[in-house]
Amino acid sequence: MTISSKALALYLNDFLQVGQYKDYAPNGLQVEGKAEINRIVTGVTACQGLIEKAIVLKADAILVHHGFFWKNEPEVITGMKYKRISRLIKHDINLFGYHLPLDGHETLGNNVQLAKQLGIEDVEICVNVSQNLLWQGKLNSPLSGEQLTNLLTEKLAHKPLHIEGGEDKISTLAWCTGGAQDYIDIAAQLGVDAFISGEVSERTFHNATEQGIHYFAAGHHATERFGIQALGEHLAQKFGIEHQFVDIYNPV
Repeated sequence: MTISSKALALYLNDFLQVGQYKDYAPNGLQVEGKAEINRIVTGVTACQGLIEKAIVLKADAILVHHGFFWKNEPEVITGMKYKRISRLIKHDINLFGYHLPLDGHETLGNNVQLAKQLGIEDVEICVNVSQNLLWQGKLNSPLSGEQLTNLLTEKLAHKPLHIEGGEDKISTLAWCTGGAQDYIDIAAQLGVDAFISGEVSERTFHNATEQGIHYFAAGHHATERFGIQALGEHLAQKFGIEHQFVDIYNPV
């Protein structure tokens, strides 16, 4: 079966509630390709490696979390950006990108999918905090910092950096995938034992230790691999199109 690129864009924009977010890049169809889509490749970032793999797989569209045209980046299409976009155009491949809407989606988004991977219970969105991108919940049984590190390593295939800022046992958590390390201050105000995100900054160490909260930098790429997979699987089931997730290695 197939779906038109325009129909898919309309569906995704509505399903992911794009209009609710103030984002750093356009969400939706970013580069137009074939009018009809039968095969989609999903990935975290629209890097050259993902594009080349999609060409080999004869994809009609690529669906990513990190697309193109970010705020404050050069507007000209030269160098790396030209190489990427020219390959898409040459092979008539559509590029769809969904950033914050994919982080925040309540059933398929990166945050809820991370909670499922870790078995977090009593999951809830911290309403009216950072566009509803901060989530919280609790573990089914308390874990030490080392045990939570091991769990994250197992589920994400990436060993996190652990900053020991809190008590010995961790029961309650807040999290936001990707580059959300500065939400740690809000997490500390919530009174949770630990905060999980993707990246870490120099200041994060002090923010964690001085506020008595554990911090786990579990990888920007690693924490954001699950939402795009879930979205691709959803589209395959709903529209009867082919879907393949391609994981391009990124240690960050």
